[in-house]
Amino acid sequence: MDLLQRMISWVPSLVGGARVTIGLTLLSVSAGIILSLFLALGKISKYRWINRICSAYIFFFRGTPLLMQLYFIYYALPMVSPIFIIKTGDQFFDRFIPAFIAFALNSAAYCAEIIRAAIQSIDKGQFEASRALGLSYPKTMSLVIVPQAIRRLIPPIGNEFIMVLKDASLVSMIALIDITKATRNIESSTRSALVYIPAMILYLIITAAFTFAFHKLEKKYSVYE
Repeated sequence: MDLLQRMISWVPSLVGGARVTIGLTLLSVSAGIILSLFLALGKISKYRWINRICSAYIFFFRGTPLLMQLYFIYYALPMVSPIFIIKTGDQFFDRFIPAFIAFALNSAAYCAEIIRAAIQSIDKGQFEASRALGLSYPKTMSLVIVPQAIRRLIPPIGNEFIMVLKDASLVSMIALIDITKATRNIESSTRSALVYIPAMILYLIITAAFTFAFHKLEKKYSVYE
């Protein structure tokens, strides 16, 4: 009974960390999806210089570890130039903003490949028919191709979301108090590794909730019968 009470007493701190984990995931993936749309369109663009820039971006962020990207943005960039120093007067935001930037840029690279594949999976005949009807390239993409591709994006975007949710534990390395950092703080103060039990359960609950939500979206909008 004493053990159960101790675990219950850890819950408020873990829930506080969960807010950071969920908030960071939602914001970074949302921003990443917006940026990734431009990257995906750029990568399939007929303009060679646009294609190369977008391809280089995707290659860089997919080819280097997320933790190293986080360290670079948080530690190295401020040493390159003072303009990269983030000082909001609040230690939480001084750490949260670089983490958000790193995760959003990284997520954009992965989502760009997902969107590119979804766009290219649409039958080329629809593109040709749209152009034959007089639609410009931007209108063809925005009114015909992209709306259809969105339906096919739900399963892989859901997987990317869950991956970012779990990778968010990396922000504990810059002392941002998410679930993992809150767990380590409790372990240090109580000398009890049992705190990892409720922490993992909390991760599972959050993951299960979002998996269920994406499954419902997939079931409602999926084109696969």
